Amino acid sequence: MKNLQEAHIYVGTYSKYNNGSLFGKWLELSDYMDKEDFLVACKELHSDESDPEFIFQDWGNIPEGLIRESWLSENFFALRDTLENEAENTQEAFLVWLNNSNQNIDSDDISSLFSQFEDEYRGVYDCEEDFAYQMVEDCYNLPEFAKTYFDYEKFARDLFCCDFWFDDGFVFQRA
Repeated sequence: MKNLQEAHIYVGTYSKYNNGSLFGKWLELSDYMDKEDFLVACKELHSDESDPEFIFQDWGNIPEGLIRESWLSENFFALRDTLENEAENTQEAFLVWLNNSNQNIDSDDISSLFSQFEDEYRGVYDCEEDFAYQMVEDCYNLPEFAKTYFDYEKFARDLFCCDFWFDDGFVFQRA
């Protein structure tokens, strides 16, 4: 699980790197309000260069698609701020959803993405059959004796064949 509140980047410069130096520093993104604030800190770190070209030599807890060697997406900060007050399960589920959807995390509006995620997210379950069992409990008024004959495994197979998908314990409804 990527904890966006603990995201960090090792920031050097191409000039130093090309001259054989790995000088840089780990910067914690939680210390910065936005990308502009972060870039100011990078410039201060490398104030010995007149126009430093930053190289992000390593990073952690940043979703794929939001960072590359010399680029950090504005959306990282929007994503971090959107998920800040969400439960850890919800944060993890959102990242699973993003990895499995056709959304562009770099350019799409994070608030809209999170709203769409909330519409499709159904919860955490140990397996597809557990979700099917919960669906029967919530949606069907079956007498107890009928539940003993109900085939939850086949019902789960049918649910996940078309209407839902399951990944890493999370259940989502197909859009």
